[in-house]
Amino acid sequence: MKKFVLTVCFLIFIVSLFAARVDSLQVYSASMNKRVPVVVVMPTEGISANKKLPVLYLLHGAFGKYNNWIIKVPAIKQLADQYGMMIVCPDGGHTSWYFDSPIDSTYRYETFITKELISHIDRNYPTVANRNGRAITGLSMGGHGGIFLTYRHPDLFSACGSTSGALHISVITRGYDVEKRLGDPTANSSYWKDWSVLDIIENKTSESFKIIIDCGTEDRVLPMNRAVHEKMLQLKIPHEYIERPGGHDFNYWTESIHHQALFFYRHFQSISGS
Repeated sequence: MKKFVLTVCFLIFIVSLFAARVDSLQVYSASMNKRVPVVVVMPTEGISANKKLPVLYLLHGAFGKYNNWIIKVPAIKQLADQYGMMIVCPDGGHTSWYFDSPIDSTYRYETFITKELISHIDRNYPTVANRNGRAITGLSMGGHGGIFLTYRHPDLFSACGSTSGALHISVITRGYDVEKRLGDPTANSSYWKDWSVLDIIENKTSESFKIIIDCGTEDRVLPMNRAVHEKMLQLKIPHEYIERPGGHDFNYWTESIHHQALFFYRHFQSISGS
C-alpha cells in the first residue's frame, strides 16, 4: 500500500512538471482608471523558447468573474498544453456585457479588452501579435461578447465563438443589467438593437473570420441561438452551429470548451500552415 501511494505521488509530481502555468494579473485600464483582474493560462509542455503562441480570449457570463473558468473548468490548463495556445480570462465587470456603456463611463470593457488588455498581453507574453493569432469566445454574456467584439473589431480577431450565448439582448430587459449599460430601451432603442448579436451580424466586415456557436437543447437561451443560426444561414455567413443535450450550466460548458478549443486550434493551424 505504501509503495502504491508513493507511486501515485510521484506520478502527480511528474504531471505537475508539465502542467500549464497560471498567472494572475492586475491589468491597468486607463479608460476606467482601475486595475482589472485577469487569469492567463500559459502552455509549457512542448513549447520552445522562441515559439510565438496564439491566444484564446475566454469570457465569463453575467454575474461571473475572471477566475470562473479556471476554478470551475481546470481542464483549460490541459487544453492550453494540448493545443499550444494561451488562454486569457479577463474580468468583465459582472454585467458589463463587454460594452463601452454610453451612459456609464465607468464601464468601458470593450476598450479594455480590445485596446488595453490585448496590448498588455502582446507586450508581456510571446504571442502571435496579430489577428491571425487571436480568437475570442465565452459563455452566456461572454458568448455575446465574443461575437460582438469580433464584429466590432474584425481587425483584431480571426475567429470567435459563443457557448450558450445570450445573443439577443433586445429581449433581456430585466434581471441582467443591460438597461444599466445601454439605458432605457425606448429612449436608447438604437443601442439595444444595433449592439445585439442578432442584428450586428447584418454588418459586413472588411475581414472574414471563423465562427462557432453551440448551445444545449435544454438551455433557456436556445431560441436566441437558433435565431442567430437561421439568420446567418439567410445571410450566407459561414459558421459552425452545434446543439447538444445540456442546460445553462458548467456541466455543459465543461464539455463545450473542449469542442471549441479544438475548433480554434484547427483554425490557428490552418492559418499558420503547420
